[in-house]
This record gives sequence, structure tokens and C-alpha cells, in this order.
Amino acid sequence: MVDARRLLRELGRTSTQFAAAVDRRLQREVGLPLVLFDPMSVIASRESCRVYELASELGVSSGGASKLVDRLEARDYCHRFPNPVDRRSSLLKLTPAGGALLVKAQRIVDAELDVMLGSRLSSIQIEQLAAMLHDLRAAMPGD
Repeated sequence: MVDARRLLRELGRTSTQFAAAVDRRLQREVGLPLVLFDPMSVIASRESCRVYELASELGVSSGGASKLVDRLEARDYCHRFPNPVDRRSSLLKLTPAGGALLVKAQRIVDAELDVMLGSRLSSIQIEQLAAMLHDLRAAMPGD
């Protein structure tokens, strides 16, 4: 089990280092924290996105996702619209300013990840690692 504990430690440290490096660069270049980049990416990737779907995709509670949306709305990056199918929920949409910022932020994230990963792993290795981590996460209880 020593190797599994080492894996846990390495995964945690690597994730923390990646997130910190990407966050620093995003904040420095466009003033966007990584914690807001992720929900913006999810919202932009869907034709229609509810807070519940955002929460599920991010692995956070609906209340946590709602607070992220509040922060996005306060910066005028996102708006909530009435859901025509279910009046109890809202649909999320990036504003034009939010969409434009996301495009810039995606370029920054891609460039930073290329520095951290691209110089060390091949594209095949990156794809294999992502698939393995996805499979591990999908097999965990509660997912």
C-alpha cells in the first residue's frame, strides 16, 4: 500500500501545483481566478445550463454552484434567465463580455498547461493519463 499512498500524495501535490500556476497566470493576465474559469467553461459548453447541471459537472453542491454564478453575475460575465420548461430553475448564459473573456482565458490555460505538460509528456501520454484519472474518478462511490 505504500505505492498507493505515494500516488495519493503525488496526485494531490501535482493538482495543487497545476491549479496554482494556472490561477496565477489567469489572474495576472486577465484578472480571472481559476475558480470562475471552470464554471464559465461549463456554461459555455452547453446549449442550456442549469445551476444543478453546473454543480454536477463541477462536483460541488447546488448552493456552491449558485454562489459561483452569483460571483459571475456580479462581474457581468453571466446572466440567469427563466427556464421556459421549468419555472423553478434558471438557465445560465455567458454575457458577451464573459464569452470574450473566456476565449482569452482558454488560450492562457492552454498555454500554461502546454508549458507544464507538453514539454514533459506526449499528447498520447496526456490522453492516457486523463482517461485513467477519469476512470478512477468514475468508479468512486458517490459518482
